[in-house]
Amino acid sequence: MPNIDKKDFFELLKKNKELQDIIQKEIEKNRQKDEILFAQNKMAALGEMLNNISHQWRQPLMELSSVFIPIEAKVNLGVNIELEEIKEAIQSLNQITKYMSSTIDDFRNFFATNKEIENFKLLEQINIAYKLMSASFKANNILLEIIVSKNPTINGYKNEYTQVLINILNNAKDALIQKKVPNPKIIIRIKENEDEIILDIEDNAGGIEVSPIEDVFKPFFTYGKKNGTGIGLFMSKLIIENSMNGKLTVTNTNLGANFKIITYKTITK
Repeated sequence: MPNIDKKDFFELLKKNKELQDIIQKEIEKNRQKDEILFAQNKMAALGEMLNNISHQWRQPLMELSSVFIPIEAKVNLGVNIELEEIKEAIQSLNQITKYMSSTIDDFRNFFATNKEIENFKLLEQINIAYKLMSASFKANNILLEIIVSKNPTINGYKNEYTQVLINILNNAKDALIQKKVPNPKIIIRIKENEDEIILDIEDNAGGIEVSPIEDVFKPFFTYGKKNGTGIGLFMSKLIIENSMNGKLTVTNTNLGANFKIITYKTITK
């Protein structure tokens, strides 16, 4: 082993310490960037959810008005109101408010900070995602077709998986609306083999005009979305690939964009 001069040795130690400091600072910078991205994604998701709540509540609010308008008209005209009519109005009011309360519970559960790994049925999470977006889909005449032969169980983070579904469905919805696609449709397919559970989400909006197409997963990348933050798909990929040890890919088909969520039947912590 060659002899090292004491001066050179201390110089080497100094440079090594400087290098460690630089690496530590870069790690801290990246950690802060990740925290900012997660916070921005949460705010973007909250904005999307508030928009969906407004769609979900528009119809029941109109129904509330329709219940009270005839009663108010009779009161103003001095017409007697039958007791049975009041009972029917109260019954309708209870049904509508129960639905609105249930909607709030659905959204609150979606934003719950439960980070426990658990088993959950895939079809149930698809139904929850659709329930949270159904009014928006109906308002834009978007058909959601779900093709399943099995309802596999996934082991992972339930709410985060639902968030990924909503991110992808929102992007598909926006593409269908912006391109004014006649007969807009989103198809969800569930496939299962020995090791993998594969969920396909395909729209008929004609595809993503980005090359390479994988760029849609880059942070702050937007493709045609007017008010988008460009972090939904980036965070979706992080959730599936980092938190659930799976894969999230995208391709163009004859119909449109096809997102494939691949998870495995056992998750590695």
